[in-house]
Amino acid sequence: MRRFFKLLKIEGCLVLRSLDSIFFGVCMPVGIIALLGIICGSKPAFVGANYTLLESSFGALITVGICATAFMGIPLTIADYRDKKILKHFFVTPVSPAVLILVQGAINVILSLVSAVLVYLTVKLFFGYEMRGSKIGFTLSYFLVIASMYSIGMLMASVCKNIKTANVVCSIVYFPMLFLSGATIPYEVFPKALQQVANLLPLTQGIKLLKGYSLGLPQENLLLPIVIMLVWSAVGISISIKTFIWE
Repeated sequence: MRRFFKLLKIEGCLVLRSLDSIFFGVCMPVGIIALLGIICGSKPAFVGANYTLLESSFGALITVGICATAFMGIPLTIADYRDKKILKHFFVTPVSPAVLILVQGAINVILSLVSAVLVYLTVKLFFGYEMRGSKIGFTLSYFLVIASMYSIGMLMASVCKNIKTANVVCSIVYFPMLFLSGATIPYEVFPKALQQVANLLPLTQGIKLLKGYSLGLPQENLLLPIVIMLVWSAVGISISIKTFIWE
C-alpha cells in the first residue's frame, strides 16, 4: 500500500500539471450549472413540469466530470505511457504496471468526486437546491455511472496503441456522448428522433438514473437504466482485460 500511495502522489502531481482534465472535468460543469442557475432560476424544466430546469440539470451535469476523466484522462494517459514504453519499464521496478493502472483509476475517480462536490455546493449554496429523492440511491447510481463509463475508457485505453490514435478515438467517443446524452443539453428538448438515437448511449441511461433519484421519480422506471449500465460495465471490463497490451 505504501508503494500505491507513493505513486498516487506522484501521478497526482503530474495530473495537476495537465489542465485539460481539470478544465473539462471540474471547471466546465461548475460554470455551466452556475450559468444555468443565473439564467433559468426557478423556471420549470418544461411546460407542466413540477421541478425546475436547474433541478433536472443537476443529475446530468454531475456526469460531465465523469466523462472528462473516463474519455480523456484514462485513455490518453495509458496510451501515452504505452507509446513511451513507460508501461514496459514498470516491469523492472518494484511497482507493477497493474498498480499504475489502478493509480490512474483512483486519481480520475478523485477528480470526478471533486467535480461532483463542487457542482453540488454551487447549486446548494447559491440557488438553494434540495434533492427530492434518495441520496443513497443517487450516490450508488453515481458510482455505477463511473463504473460503466470507466469500463469504456479502459476499453479505449486497451485498443489505442499510441497517443495519436487515442486522441482521435477519445474525440469520436467523448463529444457525441457529452452532447447527445443530455449531459450538457437537456434530453427533454431533443426531437423524438434524436431522443431515440440518444437512448442508445449508455450515458443517457446513466443520466436518466441520476435524474430519477435526484427528482424522486417512480422507481419502476429506473430498472432498465440500471440493467443497461451493469451490462456495459461487465462488457467493457471483460473486453478491456482481454485486449489490453503493455507495449
